[in-house]
Amino acid sequence: MKSVDEHNLEVMITLALAMGTFAIAHAIHVSGPIATVCAGLLIGSLGTRFAMSERTREHTTSFWELVDEILNSALFLLIGFEVVAITLEWPILLLGLIAVPLALGARFVSIGLPVGVLKLFGAPFSQGTVRIMTWGGLRGGISVALALSLPAGLEREILLTVCYIVVLFSILVQGTTMERVVARIARQEQAAV
Repeated sequence: MKSVDEHNLEVMITLALAMGTFAIAHAIHVSGPIATVCAGLLIGSLGTRFAMSERTREHTTSFWELVDEILNSALFLLIGFEVVAITLEWPILLLGLIAVPLALGARFVSIGLPVGVLKLFGAPFSQGTVRIMTWGGLRGGISVALALSLPAGLEREILLTVCYIVVLFSILVQGTTMERVVARIARQEQAAV
């Protein structure tokens, strides 16, 4: 891409990279979405810095933002259609309620451990970083899309319902209280200083 300075062609190359990466990953039985995300991260960070002109960066960014909006709209439309199919039985609802603190705990550990290690090496993190990043880890479209992609069966219905409960908690509780949580943690840090 560095040798080409034609924004239309470079946008097509990024599209081919995304689709080709998914196809190759699927063919070798690894995660297509994860492989595509890795390719996107690579082209989005290194590619835009070292291989694209300013004009190409603008066109590529605009193209992928539009694709993101269209696909998110389609995904949430499908999610809306599927919501009528979720199983609302008490044992499954209880599993969903148990999954919420488990998801938050897993996020706390997955953020807390790297932040703790990085602090040992002198990385400057505030005291509330882990708590803010844990509470701010909103779940949504991707997790539901993955649950929807499972083969039909009882397990899929259970996982889909549990996933919906976690996502609803994330959006309705975490999303609406994020500003207050950050303000409270900031006040606590200022009081400690």
